[in-house]
Order: sequence, then C-alpha cells, then structure tokens
Amino acid sequence: THTHTHTHTHTHTHIMWHLRGRWGQLAATRTCVLVHHLSVRRASTEASAAASAAAESTPADNGAFVDFGFTKVPKTEKATLVGGVFQRVASRYDLMNDLMSGGLHRLWKKSMVQRLHPVRGAHFLDVAGGTGDVAFRIVDAVQACRVVPPIAGQRTSVIVCDINPAMLRVGRARAQVEGYDRKGVDLSWVTGDAEELPVATESVDAYTIAFGIRNVTHIQRALAEAYRVLKEGGQFLCLEFTRVPNPILRALYDQYSFHIIPVLGDLVAGDRPSYQYLVESIRRFPPQEALADMIREAGFRRVSYTNMTAGVVALHTGFKG
Repeated sequence: THTHTHTHTHTHTHIMWHLRGRWGQLAATRTCVLVHHLSVRRASTEASAAASAAAESTPADNGAFVDFGFTKVPKTEKATLVGGVFQRVASRYDLMNDLMSGGLHRLWKKSMVQRLHPVRGAHFLDVAGGTGDVAFRIVDAVQACRVVPPIAGQRTSVIVCDINPAMLRVGRARAQVEGYDRKGVDLSWVTGDAEELPVATESVDAYTIAFGIRNVTHIQRALAEAYRVLKEGGQFLCLEFTRVPNPILRALYDQYSFHIIPVLGDLVAGDRPSYQYLVESIRRFPPQEALADMIREAGFRRVSYTNMTAGVVALHTGFKG
C-alpha cells in the first residue's frame, strides 16, 4: 500500500510538472506573440507618423506651399487670406494694438521714427502702414525738424502703401480728422503689394515697414523691392515681432499670446480666428539673426538690429550702397 501511494504521488507530481511546463510554454509563446504584435503596432505607428511628417514637410520642400500661421496653404492663396484678415480687423486694428501690447506699440514705433531721423525735403515710403500710425509720426518728426533740406525748396513727401484698401480707408479718415493732410507734407495713400511696389526705382530716401513683413508671401522679394525703390544711401527700417531669447520669458509670452490675445480679438473685434493667425504668424517668422542675414542677402549694408521689450519686437536697419 505504501508503494502504491508513493507511485501514485510520483505520477501525479510528474503530470503536474508536465502541465506546468506546457502552460509555461504557452505563456511564453503568448508573451512572444504579444511583444511581436506590440512591436509591429509601434513600428506601424512610427511609420505612419513619419509618413505624415513627410507629407507635411513636402509642401514646404517643393515650394508650392507657405505658412499661414500654423497652416500650410498654397502660395497663390496666402495674399488673399492675409487680405481677408486685415479686411476684417481694419476698423479695430489700432485699438487692438493698444490692448494687445498695453500701448507699447506706440513706444516701439516712436523709437523706429527716432532712429530714422526724418528731415525736411526727404521722400519717405511706409509699407503695410494703412492706418497711418507710422506715417503720422514721420510727419510730426519732420515738422519738428530744423535741419535745412538737402535740396532747397523740395517738399517732403510720405507715401503710405498697403495692399488692403480697408486699412487705407481708415488711414485717410484719420488723416482728415487729425489734420495730417494739412501739415505741409505731401501725404499720399497707395494700394500696392510689398512684393511689387507701385513706386519708381531709386525714388525714396527711406523705407519703413512696421509689423507687416511677416505677412508677405515671399519675404526676400519684399526686401528686394525695398532695395529697388531706395536711393543710394537710403535707409531701410523694419519693426517686427520676433523671438524672445529668454526661455522663461518666452514661455510666459507664449501663454499670454495664445490664451489672451485671441480672446481679446473675439471680445473687441468679434474675430478670434484673425487674431489667432496673427499670434501664429509671429511664431513662424524668422528669428532676429536670420532676418538680418536675409536683409544682407538683399544687398543692404551696415545691417543691425535692436531688441525691444526683452526681444518681443526687434528693429532691423540697413542702408543701400
């Protein structure tokens, strides 16, 4: 009896070990299959992501598409889309600038005109300046200037050029209300594209553009046009939102830009998407040194830039010849 019990126990143990071994093999097999399945899914996901990234980068690579904020659009459509933005915000544009910048945009523009040193008898071209904000400051600076003009008797002229008629209408109305059309300066308003200016070659002494160059389709073409219309020795000034160098301040600025400005646009102008685009367009714009290199490539000399308000904006300057 003892021998039988021992044999039965031994046989039972052997069977359990056998079953355990089989279950172990099955578990191992299932684990291998699961790992393989996960690996395949991960590889598939990575491949899809890579394909998606490649698809997104293709438009930029083949030159057919450009940035409209964070969206890729055909080059042929960007000017129309940007025009739509400013058509919608024109009537509240200056008010929104005050709200978004806390009034700082006035100081930035004042600094640009001070750097320009306007003199009587000079010819000025302000591009993308439809509402007249920069042009009026130039007129005021000329009125305050006591420097004898380089050509005796030559009248000072300021041309405001903007691609958007709605912005120009706002500027003309302001000029009449505030008396800038009666200050002894030839102030004119012209509808035109920064990439194909309706201005004669070598006809202006200074070219200014404030918060406009990031909205053009081809920045290099706009710079080439600026170079073309300037006289030899003429000055180029570009004021634009740029990249905040300090990472902590940049993070705070991003929070403000993406969470506050579009809301203000919705509340004040009733147009959140347009201000969302304006915020996004800043992030797509070249950083300070890259823009300086582009200005040099256009042929300008003595190119430099000055950061303002911790690098929220920068003033780039250069000279022709």
